[in-house]
Amino acid sequence: MTQRIIFTGGTGKAGRHALPYLLDKGYDVLNVDLKPFDHPGVNTLIADITDSGQVYNVLSMHFGLDGYNAGPLPAVPDALVHFAAIPRVMIHPDNTTFVQNTVGTYNVIEAAMKLGIRKVIIASSETTYGVCFAEGDRDYHAFPLEEDYDSDPLDSYGLSKVVNEKTARAFAMRFGADIYALRIGNVIEPHEYDMFPAFLADPLSRKRNAWSYIDARDLGQIVDLCLQKDGLGYQVFNAVNDTITADLPTAEFLAKYCPDTPITRQMDPHEGPLSNRKIREVLGFKEAHNWRQYVTR
Repeated sequence: MTQRIIFTGGTGKAGRHALPYLLDKGYDVLNVDLKPFDHPGVNTLIADITDSGQVYNVLSMHFGLDGYNAGPLPAVPDALVHFAAIPRVMIHPDNTTFVQNTVGTYNVIEAAMKLGIRKVIIASSETTYGVCFAEGDRDYHAFPLEEDYDSDPLDSYGLSKVVNEKTARAFAMRFGADIYALRIGNVIEPHEYDMFPAFLADPLSRKRNAWSYIDARDLGQIVDLCLQKDGLGYQVFNAVNDTITADLPTAEFLAKYCPDTPITRQMDPHEGPLSNRKIREVLGFKEAHNWRQYVTR
């Protein structure tokens, strides 16, 4: 039976690649966004997730006009993927970023739980690790960055994502649901690999992203794997590709550029400092788009 998925934020940078991936896998998907998404087979419902009433309506509507021909009233979807958010600092004032991201996520998860949806995937962020939008040059506590890291962002966006993770955990425990939070790394679209030579030439330019990234198409695979994996309760997963964006092996690179940051375990020769070991071991993620396939020097 085809799974019916509501995807908030499918028009955004990450969503516009992840959502088509799900369509190709056979899901029936309704996009919910403030802007339409011009893609075959995708209907976009324009809605403001900071309005709780709109969210409840979204989760209990037909996915398209053809739903009216089927006969029965619309059923709630099988799962919800929540990517809608203000995507970084310096787009709106800080208080607006925090309020919209936290209230929107609360509304989406609350409505899902109270309507009976028991699988939710939310977009968290690499910014929870506290360096991406920090003032000045701030060091990480230790490498590799894994999901048990003491998250301590200083900015409104990263803080909103930490709050959203706590919101997800609370609802997952209360309702016995599966809610998985993806700490999404720097999203790279296919046309953006031409930036990598500059990254490699200036290694410290990638410190804020922990020398890691996620190909937008591989993010679609991660979402699919999360939708297929049941029974984990509340979980956090780093959503990044396998390898460091550097020419040197990881241990040598970190010794050179972060000599004072502790290393807590032996890392694979080219493992990304923001490690995806958990999604590989728990979800079976196998990247399809390693940056070395696309970057020639």
